[in-house]
Amino acid sequence: MPEQRTLANLRAAGGKPDVAVVRDALGVGVAVGLSGFAFGVTSAGSGLTPLQTCALSLLVFTGASQFALVGALAAGGSPLTAAAGAFFLGVRNAFYGLRLSQLLSLPRAVRPFAAQWVIDETAAVALAQPTRRSARIGFVATGLSLYVLWNLTTLLGALGAEAIGDTDAWGLDAAGPAVFLALLAPMLKSATERAVAGLAVVLGLGLLPVLPAGVPVLVAALAAPVVLWAEGRRRGDAREGQL
Repeated sequence: MPEQRTLANLRAAGGKPDVAVVRDALGVGVAVGLSGFAFGVTSAGSGLTPLQTCALSLLVFTGASQFALVGALAAGGSPLTAAAGAFFLGVRNAFYGLRLSQLLSLPRAVRPFAAQWVIDETAAVALAQPTRRSARIGFVATGLSLYVLWNLTTLLGALGAEAIGDTDAWGLDAAGPAVFLALLAPMLKSATERAVAGLAVVLGLGLLPVLPAGVPVLVAALAAPVVLWAEGRRRGDAREGQL
């Protein structure tokens, strides 16, 4: 009876049981964390040592940027271009941080450490919660499980790359982008967001055969300002038409 009353009170207050938040967070952490193996294999195949590969996962810890970096290196791109592409992909985490800092309201002493876990998955889980308490639990559970599992599987992938052989033949280099797209797709709710994503795909894939490795990613970043400019022009014309 007390447990039923507690659950009823949580639902009435718009809350969510802690165990349900942890379960959802662990589901995301485990599902995405396992793709660290693919990153480890891909990174080793691009010429990085296991130590360099593990350092990327420990210090950078943002899968899309890591895959972009090693993918550009594997395609023959310069380290500077590869790093620039990875950097611009990672900039989105700063915007997540702005929103999460308000939502989580963590103590100042904790924020520098929490910043390491501000990525797509932790932001998605935290922002989906109805209360600050559940958002904090979701953020921590997702970040901890994903960080531990991602780094562990990265190590296993880097050490097992030689045993696997040709990584391209296994298609493991596509695992990271596939996971990223699967997480991104449900977040594209407005027509503007879908237009930005679509134009970015067209620019990135269309310029891939003609530009050096890593550069198409940088050009694809221009999709956002282009679409926003076009949207502003359209709204301006609509206002003039009403006048």
